[in-house]
Amino acid sequence: MAWIRNAVLAGLFIATVAATTAASAESSLWDGIRGFFRGALYRFPDVAGPDGTTTVSPAAPADWRRFGEGGNSRLAILLTDPASDWLALAHGLRTIGVPFVITDDYRKALAHRVVFVYPRVSGQVLPPQALKALAEFPAKGGTLIAQHVLGGGLDKLFGFDEAGPRTATELRFQGRSVLTRGLDDTAETSIRIGGRQVAPTGSYAYSNPKRPPLATYQDGSAAILGDETGRAYAIGPDLGYLLARGYDNRQQDIARQYVNGFEPTLDVLLRAVRNIYRAGEPDAVTLSTVPQGKPLSVIVSHDIDYTRSLENALAYAAFERSRGITATYFMQVKYVRDWNDDVFFTDKGVRMLRDLRATGMEIASHSVSHARPFKDFPLGDGTERYPDYAPFVRNRTVAENGTILGELRVSRFLLEHFLPGDVVSSFRPGHLANPFALPQALAAAGYRFSSSVTANDSLTHLPFQLTHGRENVAETPIFEFPVTVEDELDGPMLDRLPQALALAERLKRYGGLFVVLIHPDILGQKLDFEKKFVEAQGDGVWYGSVSQFGEWWAARDQLGVDAIEKNGRVVLTLVAPQPLEGLTLELPAMWSPEVFPAGLSIRQQANRLVLGRVSGKHELIFTKDVSGPFSGNGPGLR
Repeated sequence: MAWIRNAVLAGLFIATVAATTAASAESSLWDGIRGFFRGALYRFPDVAGPDGTTTVSPAAPADWRRFGEGGNSRLAILLTDPASDWLALAHGLRTIGVPFVITDDYRKALAHRVVFVYPRVSGQVLPPQALKALAEFPAKGGTLIAQHVLGGGLDKLFGFDEAGPRTATELRFQGRSVLTRGLDDTAETSIRIGGRQVAPTGSYAYSNPKRPPLATYQDGSAAILGDETGRAYAIGPDLGYLLARGYDNRQQDIARQYVNGFEPTLDVLLRAVRNIYRAGEPDAVTLSTVPQGKPLSVIVSHDIDYTRSLENALAYAAFERSRGITATYFMQVKYVRDWNDDVFFTDKGVRMLRDLRATGMEIASHSVSHARPFKDFPLGDGTERYPDYAPFVRNRTVAENGTILGELRVSRFLLEHFLPGDVVSSFRPGHLANPFALPQALAAAGYRFSSSVTANDSLTHLPFQLTHGRENVAETPIFEFPVTVEDELDGPMLDRLPQALALAERLKRYGGLFVVLIHPDILGQKLDFEKKFVEAQGDGVWYGSVSQFGEWWAARDQLGVDAIEKNGRVVLTLVAPQPLEGLTLELPAMWSPEVFPAGLSIRQQANRLVLGRVSGKHELIFTKDVSGPFSGNGPGLR
């Protein structure tokens, strides 16, 4: 569509170009075009801002001790190197809903039933008494996950000779085991963990295994081993390293395709750890990834970055409103004419935007310039304001006068100025251009949620927390909701409806996130795709905007869950610092409800409880009964 828009504008250039070249024989054609463009900045009378300065805080390295509190029913991470990728592992466990604590004290770790030693086991990082206790732990009924078993005598426990670095591109699960429960898709039983062009690091192989490996690398070498009791696992790949590669958008050619496909590498690894935790902890309680007990979260989103898109958006919103769906409309505040397009953030555009907001849809920021080079923009000084901030896109690869903070500050200011009462909390850059400074800049500019990458490129179909500089050292409060399916690659969107529906079914098997990106530059087949996709899902999925799901996800991320057993009764304590509704708890099968807090709405689905509004501290009491309703033998509460 860009060439059509530019062809129309070219006709408008002619007079300006001719005048420019007649006045000065030395002027170039390009100078004339640039002069025409740069003179076209739409000014709203008496509108200027934002005031003040946006200051980006320096990176504050995360401290693992922040994750040190919690009961013994949680997974214990025994941290043997604070300089490792433990932060990505922590973020991943919170995403998949496994409660955990981190400690560097092996005695505290071994008070838990399931222990994950990360990132390595050797005599250089653990004292002899710790190594001896870990080796004896499975025989005493505990479950041990040991990554990179490089020494300390634990090779005898797992039955191998040596561990050595391995250039690994694939991880292939072998047979059926605790790890592979629910991993039935061919894209899950064999996952990519290394790039085709960039040599990966962080993997070890175990030589001469005495028992068949639970997983191998692409060359057949042993990647994951188990002991004879089924309570010990030696892990060869570095899970934290892989999680960081996906979450930091640095996957380096691991993904098989950029978008519109199924790339569950990180989800598979996290589900495998969750499987081990559930099998080893009889009082394991995990958190579902979807609100209201549904199998899939769906976010419908639209990017308004073309002259006619705003008018077309009203037709999409009318359909969404008729189906009770709140979609997110990422609005480009385009007040500068340039190579991309004409100005459309005008008085007329604002009136249509207000009509769109009146339908109940979320209005989010899609930047000012929608520039591909946004990923290379400087950070800016945090004083950028309208109308002085005037970024200019010269062509596909060159943009001038733009900054990251300018794009964030000015777009948010203008949207909130013309939509009084709205708080713009979500952002998506044009072309999903993703600068390294974007996470901390989003936080500084007042945003909370991002949809700036694809699910395939992140190796996950679940939300995750962003880090400062897209480096695995310091946290930001920003959560990312990656795009699953979009409308510009791989042919007409309606033609790809069967593949999209099949992908949704794959994600339903583990509570994935399905983010649809549709540019409303046309109606026709794109609107038909959305209608048919929604019709196919019926009432079986959860719909919400980026900010709606983001608020829920951020509250879920803070939730604490602990179980204490005494005399055949289990007290489950929930602590919700931020209120949330529709939290789903996945419970042990043998638990039977006994006492629930008065006023707390609870709905049972087999061995899951869907809770109403949760805020503060709640205690739920259960008895253990092998014939109870959660075992599958009782009637349940449906």
